Amino acid sequence: MQILRVFNNNVVLARRGAEPVVVTGRGVGFHAKQGEAVDESRVARIFVPLDGRDPDHSGEMIAGLPADIVERVAAALEEVGIHSRLTLVTAVADHVVGAAARARKGTTVEYPLRAEVTHLYPEEAAQGERLLHALNRTLDTPLPDKEATALTLHLVNAGFNTGNLAHTYQMTGVIQQMLDVIGAEWGEGVDAASISTARFITHARYLFVRLARGAQLDHGNSPLTKELLRAHPREMAIARKVAHVVELRFGQPLTDDEIAYLGLHVARLQVSRADE
Repeated sequence: MQILRVFNNNVVLARRGAEPVVVTGRGVGFHAKQGEAVDESRVARIFVPLDGRDPDHSGEMIAGLPADIVERVAAALEEVGIHSRLTLVTAVADHVVGAAARARKGTTVEYPLRAEVTHLYPEEAAQGERLLHALNRTLDTPLPDKEATALTLHLVNAGFNTGNLAHTYQMTGVIQQMLDVIGAEWGEGVDAASISTARFITHARYLFVRLARGAQLDHGNSPLTKELLRAHPREMAIARKVAHVVELRFGQPLTDDEIAYLGLHVARLQVSRADE
């Protein structure tokens, strides 16, 4: 690997083959110069910037964090079976730095969406709990249990590459509101443990990604849309109410096809409910 840029003593940008990579390791940048070969004996981790991320910006971000925290976070992620991508390591490490400072001061933070996060993202919530425990075994000041909620949201956020945790918070609240609307129409709550609910949540998450990218499903009143209108008029009516929630929260009208797919998932939820 050839050094392209030295950020600090512990982080450099290098070229590995044809691709730029961010290299971390104690002393990997110490007295190093552009054009020199990376001292492989000092390399702890090699990160490949993905998703079109600027490698220089990615390197600057991780270089601004304590090297020991970066390493502990990367190791903890791998321990619980999560790929330690550069953006995720940077986001979690930055959060851990702030959370550790609050823990030392005895300051607590309330996460108002804690119940919704556990309810909507059970897989990531379990990973967040394990990640917190793995981190706390290495930190001088353990983080409180509530921080598992924030870690979970970082994992959810990483799954969609939005780079914006505020969007994930919004997404969580909107999904819960959508399920509340469906439950109110039925006169009872939606079963959080059903496969159909999990599929609905996954569909909603990808819907929000499409909204953020301006790439809604739009096939011009497709045959599926026409069939759903014919076969499931009540579920489609509920879907329109759910769509209205999304439209108000995101400031964008949904296409007929997006509403139709919401109706399809409402119908699946209805079938799952009838089978109980």
